[in-house]
Amino acid sequence: MLKVLSLFPKHWTQTLIQGVGLVRNPYTLGVRVIVEDSQKKVLLVRHTYLAGWYLPGGGVEGGESMHDAAGREVREEAGIHAVDTPVLLNVYLNRKATGRDHVGLFHLGAWSRAENYLMPNREIEEAGFFSLEALPEDLSSATSRRLAEYRTGDFPSGVRW
Repeated sequence: MLKVLSLFPKHWTQTLIQGVGLVRNPYTLGVRVIVEDSQKKVLLVRHTYLAGWYLPGGGVEGGESMHDAAGREVREEAGIHAVDTPVLLNVYLNRKATGRDHVGLFHLGAWSRAENYLMPNREIEEAGFFSLEALPEDLSSATSRRLAEYRTGDFPSGVRW
């Protein structure tokens, strides 16, 4: 399905995915994960169906905890196996998406490489680690804000995604 969606303009695909999610569940819960390598570079992914670079993450599935979703998403999107339990940094309301989308921001400390480490797949076109001082130009605005908060260690409450 994602392969077919990648043929459409990215803004159509994003609207369609969000619309279907809203029909299936009027309130959504997602996760994004900050993963660092040994040189303190952060992991970013570029989707096949969205423009720009993002923190890895996605929706929390039924019966799944946010922590488990964070671990699953980095494994699926970047081939990273969580050794430690991801730590919740903050929860945000994403009014831009549906007005009912909540996103948990996590940090993953210890991790190891899985077989599919940084390999492209149907959902992820590219994944890589970037220095906080040399982030890609087409970094999503929300990702930029989250990384700025991470740098300062200030995760204010009541913040929009």
